[in-house]
Amino acid sequence: MTALDITLEERMTGRLSASRQTEAVRAVRQDGYVILNDLIDPAILAPIRDRMLADVAKIMARDDIPFNFNRGNIQQDPPPFPPYLSREVLCNEIVIAITQSILGKGLQNGMYSGNTALPHSTGRQPVHADMGQLWPELEVAHPAYALVVNVLPVDVSPENGSTEIWPGTHLDTSVILQEGDIKVSEEKLAEQRKIAPGFQYSARAGSVVIRDIRMWHAGMPNHTDQPRPMIAMIHYVSWWSDLAPMEFALGSEPYLTHPQLTHLVRYVDGDLDHTGRNQAFDLMK
Repeated sequence: MTALDITLEERMTGRLSASRQTEAVRAVRQDGYVILNDLIDPAILAPIRDRMLADVAKIMARDDIPFNFNRGNIQQDPPPFPPYLSREVLCNEIVIAITQSILGKGLQNGMYSGNTALPHSTGRQPVHADMGQLWPELEVAHPAYALVVNVLPVDVSPENGSTEIWPGTHLDTSVILQEGDIKVSEEKLAEQRKIAPGFQYSARAGSVVIRDIRMWHAGMPNHTDQPRPMIAMIHYVSWWSDLAPMEFALGSEPYLTHPQLTHLVRYVDGDLDHTGRNQAFDLMK
């Protein structure tokens, strides 16, 4: 497993040493992911965690629950307004240094959402890539164009539905963006298991996972009696244009302004119903 244990000094200064920065970048480029253990103080995440857990009931009361593939996983936005916003989440200096090293200058964040594994769930998602290669019939995969940044507000493990990840699969050229279906075939999975099978990681609250958006992964069952929330952002290269602005409350600007990262935002004056967002995706019967 490719993981770095972030020290208190690194957390406080917002910087990794040159060698540690190189190690994190290499991991994402080669393995498709890196886990930054203890990057954010869990006390900072506690208000966001508590609000997200409270919001689960509101989402589940909807007539159109935004399930992801199965009824054990929902798309869930964190509250996009103070006091539930944090620069340590939205503009983390260590995260930005890593993603900018891979994607180049002019970073854009086009997502502030997440997914929650519901308690006592049984089904798993199909193995899939959120997005694929940009061109068909490549002999070698092209460089990354988008990186998912997952912030963990709670401890995660296979017991409560940590994500199954498949290292190195971001370099597989068979899943193509234009082909539409992001699910990986059983034939491809059998081939990949001989090289490096998927696995579920464990990490403490406050850790952050950066992964190439092309890497195969799957949401897994949560066997506990508590929901397992996870925050998701996506950092894109500067030239990616197919992005709609995210809605944040007016007054959120201090949490979203950064010289190296542009959050694509529309500020809204008034109440925001973040629990009414999102739609079911590819719900399996």
